[in-house]
Amino acid sequence: MNIVFVSSEAAPFAKTGGLADVCSALPATLQQLGHQVSVFLPAYRQIYDAGIPIETTGMGYCVPVGTREVWGEILKSTLPGSEVPVYFVRHDRYFFREGLYNSNGVDYQDNCERFIFFCRSVFRAIELLNIPVEILHANDWQTGLVPAYLATLYQNGRALGNRTELFGAELYPPQEAQPNRFWNKVRSVFTIHNMRHQGRFMQQEMELTGIDWKYFTFDKMEFYGQLNLLKTGITFADAITTVSPEYAKEIQTDDFGESLQGVLRYRSEAISGILNGIDTAEWNPETDPALAAAYNTETVFEKKPLNKAALQRECGLPESADTPLLGVVSRFDWQKGLDLVADVIPHFVESRGAQFVILGTGDPELERRFTELAARYPNNVAALIKFNSALSHQVEAGLDIFLMPSRYEPCGLNQMYSQRYGTLPLVRHTGGLADTVVGASDETIANRTANGFMSHWGTSDDLQKTVDWAIHCYDHRKEDWRQMILTAMKIDHSWRKSAGLYADLYERIQMLG
Repeated sequence: MNIVFVSSEAAPFAKTGGLADVCSALPATLQQLGHQVSVFLPAYRQIYDAGIPIETTGMGYCVPVGTREVWGEILKSTLPGSEVPVYFVRHDRYFFREGLYNSNGVDYQDNCERFIFFCRSVFRAIELLNIPVEILHANDWQTGLVPAYLATLYQNGRALGNRTELFGAELYPPQEAQPNRFWNKVRSVFTIHNMRHQGRFMQQEMELTGIDWKYFTFDKMEFYGQLNLLKTGITFADAITTVSPEYAKEIQTDDFGESLQGVLRYRSEAISGILNGIDTAEWNPETDPALAAAYNTETVFEKKPLNKAALQRECGLPESADTPLLGVVSRFDWQKGLDLVADVIPHFVESRGAQFVILGTGDPELERRFTELAARYPNNVAALIKFNSALSHQVEAGLDIFLMPSRYEPCGLNQMYSQRYGTLPLVRHTGGLADTVVGASDETIANRTANGFMSHWGTSDDLQKTVDWAIHCYDHRKEDWRQMILTAMKIDHSWRKSAGLYADLYERIQMLG
């Protein structure tokens, strides 16, 4: 199958979060399964910092943005470790900037115009490069116009935009729209990675899209008088996916729908949840160069304690094999429930002598709270207010319990990293956390399905009770603890399973009339 991914991020070229990892790993895995895959990205300034050769295709073009025709150029590279081509839409005034979407936390005022240009450019580039395509897979609000353009401007097999130019030479006669034989056979998939980010803009930006105003309605593109690009992708796509089955259900509720639950419920039959995978080459305790001692399921109980001791030394904590070591690797944000972690740390330090390692940056108030806890309990709490990739691997390998009490979590990756490294995750029952963690109970321990711990209510009291239970198991149920570690490490979190589910979805929507 011929698949074109359209995204505002893909690692290692441009990244602000998990979207970049998905739009790198999934295309590469689909290619391994025998599909023909291409990726489109904006040509940000950051793409040149990845250390990967980028070349021009020698092709330029113009696309309409409102009443103007805007020039662009197509660049090309390859996803590392694969043969997946990556095409970059270049227009320096739009994309050669300090940040991808903002500068110093302030969104660019022309973000809507920037991504209108990007989405329109993808269609022109596919035509210019003669890329075969059966599936257009768009991701998050920045590409929400891709399904809309396919369903409106490119419906009935006709490209209805203005003329395309190849470095000034007319490629198509300007007086007529050009039929394109394959657009009417192309289907669209739209993946929601996070409902909170919707791409809401003033209604006058609708004029720039080139889409008829008849679609600026409550059931299509309009949202309380604004243009909403996430909603646009949801309403026009042939299929909608989210990054976990549980999140697919949650976003259709009032608690998690971010005011779009109505349109999501209306399109419920088109929605499916496919759990993200992880990079099992990068996150592999058997080959990880960052670890003090590599290990697998046969050597974990011999070698993992060496990583715990190394982490305690690195963080300035007393070395103690029997002391429960808990921790966090995270962006400091309300979503992650880390204020609850800060609330319960004093109890477990004072009552159980537990140790904590906190790695991350973000909300200044959370940074202050963790820094103060480290100063108050220097032998029990290490607050590492920074991000360091190698250290994040060391934390995953050295901890006994990984804390992830997120208030919501579309998918989550750290709980899967933890399981692969034999560190039992303690999570809240939400989104992808509920899909990947089987909480320890007498029943799940007995049937050997337990692979972590589960809290439910998102309160400090509930988190404290769950941590109490986890430490009790650590201290008093040693054989059960070892079994849970082995169960966790044997889970297949690779992208291959997820990619297979996406391939099945692509085939199903290709059969649509």
